[in-house]
Amino acid sequence: MFFKAALRTSTALALCVSATAAFAESHAPTITIATVNNGDMIRMQGYTDQFTEETGINVEWVTLEENVLRQRVTTDITTNGGQFDIMTIGMYETPIWGANGWLVPLDGLSEEYNVDDLLPAMRAGLSHDGTLYAAPFYGESSMIMYRTDLMDAAGLEMPEAPTWQFIREAAAAMDDPENGVNGVCLRGKPGWGEGGAFITVTGNSFGARWFDEDWNAQFDQPEWAEALNFYVSLMNDYGPDGYENNGFTENLNLFNQGLCGMWIDATVAASFVTNPEDSTVADSVGFALAPNSEGVDRRANWLWAWALAIPAGTQQEDAAMQFIEWATSTDYIELVAENEGWANVPPGARTSLYENPNYQDVPFAQMTLDSILAADPTNPTVDPVPYVGIQFVAIPEFAGIATEVSQEFAAAYAGQISVEEALENAQAITNEAMEAAGYR
Repeated sequence: MFFKAALRTSTALALCVSATAAFAESHAPTITIATVNNGDMIRMQGYTDQFTEETGINVEWVTLEENVLRQRVTTDITTNGGQFDIMTIGMYETPIWGANGWLVPLDGLSEEYNVDDLLPAMRAGLSHDGTLYAAPFYGESSMIMYRTDLMDAAGLEMPEAPTWQFIREAAAAMDDPENGVNGVCLRGKPGWGEGGAFITVTGNSFGARWFDEDWNAQFDQPEWAEALNFYVSLMNDYGPDGYENNGFTENLNLFNQGLCGMWIDATVAASFVTNPEDSTVADSVGFALAPNSEGVDRRANWLWAWALAIPAGTQQEDAAMQFIEWATSTDYIELVAENEGWANVPPGARTSLYENPNYQDVPFAQMTLDSILAADPTNPTVDPVPYVGIQFVAIPEFAGIATEVSQEFAAAYAGQISVEEALENAQAITNEAMEAAGYR
């Protein structure tokens, strides 16, 4: 009799525990994160289970191509759609959206998180009026990645700070169509943050600018004609077929397959092109500063951070804040280093990373830092401008204008229109939009 009673009690207790666990699981918070399909963000998703184990917070991912991500999160934030609890955004959106009250201020981060450890350029670019609105997962500039074996075979030596004129000479020497090797691979894909970003910094490096001090478009000026003609000539002669469709991901794949002599793009790519698991040329990659045109005191480098932000109105603010603190912390950096090596940790966000002797041994660490420090968003062009931003202009209208302009340029890359027509169209598109917005 006693045994049966004890058994019933034990069974009831087990059922109670099971029911409690099921209830807790069903009521565990779930956050939905929109992110870009870059390698570091994909890597982060692989560690999400550890975050869930530590916190009990479930995570759902929406992973999108760069242009699509920008469209989706912009639509969601401007319509108060509420699809996402965390958005992956950058230095263009963050100050504008923060000023509009669309983002949750990140003033609830813990003392252990150490906000002061964020690189000043990254923290400033993700703030508005001194308030941080997004935490950098990684930061980047742009630099040259090149095949040292092909450079040696060509009898050339890459300068630490080369010119565009040298890049053309080297591209000609390394171009090998019979073996499918392109002298240089560069972005042409439409989108303000894709090919639009690259041609903007290329323009900067030839002395061009988007606007004069009165917000007049400058595509009718000789500096833009020189920059765009140079770019189209370089890519038509030594770039891959269909380069007007290539962005970061497409060129990364080409480079890793050994099909590019040089690639000028985001510094964050360095960990992928030097990883033997990703790259067939990992043991023969060198790095240099982004180029300038001879006699022009500006380089084709940008400043960017892919960062995590919380849209105002989310129902999961506390859980979202916990995830951001976890994913952008020094503990996360050490987690990746322990499992995948220091070369694969998210770069460009924290001062302490570049003070770490383990990371200082990474072959691209110093060039990445030098490139970031060389970028000045407050002084991006040779002639004065009324805007802040290097590869973008920090005004709300820019994304729409630059996307249209990048489509015109891509049409020129594809040979559908001439360079002159593309610049005429860009001038008209930009001035019309700025007049409609009340800048002129």
